[in-house]
Amino acid sequence: MAETNVTEGRTAVRYLDVGADEAGQRLDRFLAQHLPGVPHTRLFRIIRKGEVRLNGRRTTPEARLAVSDRIRVPPLRIEAPGAAAARRGPSADLIETVRRAIIHEDARLLVIDKPAGIAVHGGSGIEFGLIEALRALRPEESLELVHRLDRDTSGCLLVARTPAALRAAHAVLREGVSDKRYLALVCGRWELGRKRIDVPLHTETRVSGERTVRVGAGGKPSVSDFRPVQIFGRRSLGASIASLLEVTLHTGRTHQIRVHAAYAGHPVAGDPKYGDEASNAALRERGLNRMFLHAHSMSFEWPDGTTFSANAPLPPELSAVLGRLER
Repeated sequence: MAETNVTEGRTAVRYLDVGADEAGQRLDRFLAQHLPGVPHTRLFRIIRKGEVRLNGRRTTPEARLAVSDRIRVPPLRIEAPGAAAARRGPSADLIETVRRAIIHEDARLLVIDKPAGIAVHGGSGIEFGLIEALRALRPEESLELVHRLDRDTSGCLLVARTPAALRAAHAVLREGVSDKRYLALVCGRWELGRKRIDVPLHTETRVSGERTVRVGAGGKPSVSDFRPVQIFGRRSLGASIASLLEVTLHTGRTHQIRVHAAYAGHPVAGDPKYGDEASNAALRERGLNRMFLHAHSMSFEWPDGTTFSANAPLPPELSAVLGRLER
């Protein structure tokens, strides 16, 4: 790693080389460790603007690093000694909420029953997310997200406790042998039976930090299996009819369930981006004040042959909505 030359708080261009103990980390996390005087939001910005180069190329904050990768860091202004430590971290309320959401831990993983409304990480206008709160709670551990959930989705979220666990979990996810299941309430009477939706998804250019995903040629392969669990209401109730589905993911694209459900003509209830406004309004009268999408279970086999399984029950506010729909 090159030496950092600081003049009046501003560094020169420098190059950072990834060591064996750092392989598997996300780029933004790696930079945060090596540049403690630079705010996380600033790191996100310079990566997305292309000022940070990974092996000479533009990259993303989520890029995973390999041994001997070389990272170019542009000139940056570094805070005075002590300023970074004095900067406000995640709130005590957020840290406590995340602490109480831990439903399982072993030597490799933490399992979080993520509450709806909490982002998994900071960025795009959100200062701190779940992973920042976890790191504040357990500063002695090297915690990394194994996967992500949308901010408004609740349920099982896996966090690796070591770089080795992260690499192993990612290998399992890449091979497509994990079993990830969600519960989703969708608008309308689902009459498609068991249905596999296999259509590519394309992520549109970000607008004000928001991503929009659409079905489109040239998108990434995306496969979801939908299975009806319960149908609510009568045809005469019109917009208030809804269907509870179990959804199994075979790929993990951004907004995959939400876009596939809308593509099938049955958007996820309460979805503000891809949903149906009239149906959402009718369901708000039944107490649905958030998107009805919950990651209820995940299981897989580790490379060493041991099995992992976790599940998170439906949150009380969603169970209450189902109770009202049954009346």
